[in-house]
Amino acid sequence: MRDHPHEGAAAPHDAPGQGAGSGARPPSGAHAEIPEVWHGSATNRVQWLLAGVGAGCLALGIELAVDSSWTSSLTPLVMSVVGCVAAGLLVLFGTLAFVHVVVRVDEDYLEVRCGHIGVPRRRIPLDLVVGADFEPRVTPRHWGGWGYRWRPEQGTAVVVRRGEGLVLQLGDGRTFTVTVDDAEAAVRCIRRRLGLRKGSPAGA
Repeated sequence: MRDHPHEGAAAPHDAPGQGAGSGARPPSGAHAEIPEVWHGSATNRVQWLLAGVGAGCLALGIELAVDSSWTSSLTPLVMSVVGCVAAGLLVLFGTLAFVHVVVRVDEDYLEVRCGHIGVPRRRIPLDLVVGADFEPRVTPRHWGGWGYRWRPEQGTAVVVRRGEGLVLQLGDGRTFTVTVDDAEAAVRCIRRRLGLRKGSPAGA
């Protein structure tokens, strides 16, 4: 037929490598696919060493309470037991809660769950998000340590390891940072969703 002299051939205006058989997948833009739910995580196995220290403090406190032979005064014994148990529980919770983090992005929320029991947890409506950025290097030094951090000039963060992370720009001018693997994919997903909410298909 004269209207289609080369049926099956690439269109004249197609860029090289963008034909049907090229297998190219655009990282972002109008034709990029948005997963219904994006999942990501990050783990710091070094935190298990600190958890061992906490368990040791807890065991020492129990040992003092059960087998102590102090008879002169109970006050030093009670203080020692309470101190060891409290320190052990604090270190255990502080490390086990931040040995692992899971990030979930759906149509309406970004949710962060810490530890294997999901506590603490942060859930941010995407209606409150105005932007998302990829941060190639997040370190505890930037935030004053591991865990759930807050700094008045920076906002809040969940830091479980050094490395890449996701930074959300919130409508109140604050930021929320979380260390997560494949943070660039999370940024693309969030930008696309924000763009669709604003009526722009690209959103990136």
